Amino acid sequence: MKTILYILQKEFRQIFRNKAMLPIIFVIPVVQLLVLSFAVTFEIKNINLVIVDQDHSVASRQLASKFTAPPFYHVKAYPTSYIEAEEYLKTGKAHQILIIPPRFEIDLQKESKASVQLISNAIDGSAAAIMNAYGNSIILDYNQDIIADLSGGVDIKQPFNIRYSYWFNPELDYKTYMVPGILVLLVTIIGMFLSSMNVVREKEMGTIEQINVSPVKKYQFVVGKLLPFWFIALFELAFGLLLARIVFGIPIVGSLWLIFGVASVYLLAVLGIGLLISTLVETQQQAMFLAWFFAVVFIMMSGLFTPTDSMPDWAQKINIINPIAYFIKMMRMIMLKGSEFQDVLKPFVSIAIYAVVSLTLAVWRYRKVAA
Repeated sequence: MKTILYILQKEFRQIFRNKAMLPIIFVIPVVQLLVLSFAVTFEIKNINLVIVDQDHSVASRQLASKFTAPPFYHVKAYPTSYIEAEEYLKTGKAHQILIIPPRFEIDLQKESKASVQLISNAIDGSAAAIMNAYGNSIILDYNQDIIADLSGGVDIKQPFNIRYSYWFNPELDYKTYMVPGILVLLVTIIGMFLSSMNVVREKEMGTIEQINVSPVKKYQFVVGKLLPFWFIALFELAFGLLLARIVFGIPIVGSLWLIFGVASVYLLAVLGIGLLISTLVETQQQAMFLAWFFAVVFIMMSGLFTPTDSMPDWAQKINIINPIAYFIKMMRMIMLKGSEFQDVLKPFVSIAIYAVVSLTLAVWRYRKVAA
């Protein structure tokens, strides 16, 4: 025990004396939380629209005004032809084109029907789907106004009265969805990246051989090397939860004890991956690149940005070895839904097994290299 405490003290002294390490540990994670929570969003709040009104009637102006009312629509121009409007779309100055054909009002009055065309820039498929839904909703609202006018102002009752109820995120704020996942990234960076470079630093300094021939046992060395980052990552998580509550107003419906309990086991898995990487490389640069490779794959498949259920079947099967996916799922369940331990038992067991396997492989590999 004294040996482990001695190594811990030595590691903490090295960390806090390293001026380059302190910003990585304490500044970068906070900046990431504040910046990414606002920047990373799939919400569409600024849609540039050009309107080609070829009818110039009262009805066409009423339809155009429907698009100018919402705050997320910005009418950039009123070109006279489709060819001119298409240039706005090609050059990126517009996201959508609304074309109101000639005889629009006459068709509405004589035939009780008319057509309009809404063209969306679909380079980003998900954004195009959202913009198209916005446009269709506005046109549908205009259509209901037309039906009311044709019926002489009589209130036409709909067969179904639909009311929406949004659980766990009533305001549909995308930050509420993103912040718990970004908090997972913060502790992952501390755990995986820094632990992967820690043992390698001993190799580069030439002190690893001295440690191997010293009376220090292998498990004491590993525990002493990894525990500082375990404590620091938990501190980062606590600070991140405080920022999430104060700055973003993210609710913490579930138990804080459960969050930190799950995070403690998750960090063991991530630290094990970092230690395993450090035994496979010879320089800190190699450790950084290898850790970055695994981190990028894990993050993109974790469900941070898009639901894992939307991935192909083969990707979902591969994702069972992704610890970040398990932890993001548990964080969102506990923070936003108030889930209890039995609700997250399955992913927790998976994380626990992952921690045992990764740490075992890391220690075994370290013993093999040290022999």
